[in-house]
Amino acid sequence: MAARRHILAIDQGTTSTRSIIYDADGRTVVSAQAELAQYYPHEGWVEQDGEELWRTVADTMRAALARAGLAASALAAIGITNQRETTLLWERSTGQLLHRAIVWQDRRTAALCDALKAAGHERTVQATTGLVLDPYFSATKLAWLLDAVPGARARAEARELAFGTVDSFILWRLTGGRVHATDATNASRTLLFDIRGQDWSPELLALFGIPRALLPEVRDSAAPFGECEAELLGAVVPIGGIAGDQQAALVGQGCFRAGEAKATYGTGCFMLLNTGETAVASRAGLLATTAYRLEGRPTYALEGSIFAAGATIRWMRDGLGLFADSSATEAIAAALPDNGGVYLVPAFVGLGAPHWQPAARGLITGLSFGASAAHLVRAALESVAYQTYDLIEAMGRDAGQGPASLRIDGGMAANGWLCQFLADMLEIPIERPEAIEATAVGAAILAAMTAGLWQGPESVERLHGTVTRFEPRLASSEREMLIAGWRDALARTLANGATD
Repeated sequence: MAARRHILAIDQGTTSTRSIIYDADGRTVVSAQAELAQYYPHEGWVEQDGEELWRTVADTMRAALARAGLAASALAAIGITNQRETTLLWERSTGQLLHRAIVWQDRRTAALCDALKAAGHERTVQATTGLVLDPYFSATKLAWLLDAVPGARARAEARELAFGTVDSFILWRLTGGRVHATDATNASRTLLFDIRGQDWSPELLALFGIPRALLPEVRDSAAPFGECEAELLGAVVPIGGIAGDQQAALVGQGCFRAGEAKATYGTGCFMLLNTGETAVASRAGLLATTAYRLEGRPTYALEGSIFAAGATIRWMRDGLGLFADSSATEAIAAALPDNGGVYLVPAFVGLGAPHWQPAARGLITGLSFGASAAHLVRAALESVAYQTYDLIEAMGRDAGQGPASLRIDGGMAANGWLCQFLADMLEIPIERPEAIEATAVGAAILAAMTAGLWQGPESVERLHGTVTRFEPRLASSEREMLIAGWRDALARTLANGATD
């Protein structure tokens, strides 16, 4: 039998699933990727086919092993990282899903969130979970499923059904239904988890009408999670790590010390600031969340969530046809001397932190006859930096000071123009590792820690390779002018959202 010296990381994202194999030195051996469709049955609704999601996991795992020329017996462990908050409900006896997965972007429960706020529940929810009452999180999605699917609530009370975020669903399928569990980072995103007590909250379960029997067991982020069935890959493989994608990226970027921060630019943008052993209660519209939990001890983070980053670029490519390949946006933006006064506020599904305005919708301002498609593309890229600026400001207010630098990853981090514009707007250095997909690296680290191959922080440094550093270089006066234009466009968007 081959020595078990490789790690397989499952990176299940919003628009695709990847399986990546790393060797014992943290080098990427091979990867396989499959796209995942989204469905929009009504305005503001976003769904996925859970069976298709599972097929992309199984297919990419097998494809990665085949491309690497490895048998499953060469794997020391499997790690899982996943799109968070996306909600699934299935039968315990058969594993059959009762409904399409409701994706984190979905806004169908906005009215329920508003009603709970009006009833005065938001303060309790925020104090317990670190989160705000917003359709983004899992609890109201699950409550909607229990009411919308005929018989679901009665079956849930009878212990016939299981709820899970994507990690739990994948784990259930990998283990043939033997393990119903999640980790503390994913549990922290449900609106049902007491982040200080590190357990499900009876009070919040009652508030949202969620039977306790539906919920998975909560484990450390690096822990034994059972074994992948031999029938799936050809050999039994331990599952050793789970973390939500943004927390996994924090681990993958090596942000293990309080005050260190990372931002991941994928479909959305998610920034986390490590706050150590303290769960900071935000007064600036941010979230407190579990960054990771090791050996029973949680580390916390402040998080800011931007709903549309890469999604805006994808809309310009697929919806407007402004370019054929997203990589072209770098040259398009760089070819312009300035933004021409054009600003885009990408509130396609509302605005996340620090504004939390689900009724807001996208807005373009400053159009003139001199504006071109290139100006729209540049405005889309600039909007990512402006939204990041808003998060950095909020983090400074909550934590006393913002980070001294920002480590970035995700697909958009490959855009050098955007990286430089981020440095200019934030006025801090931007650090981009050679491997920009830090989510999978984090999942691999957690699994490898459980398997005894890697040791944590010291293992991360060797995974980064060469780090590219972007230093601020824009004049303060020009920066302030650009930010003033953004604030004006943002104010218009928020005002429109408030009147809807």
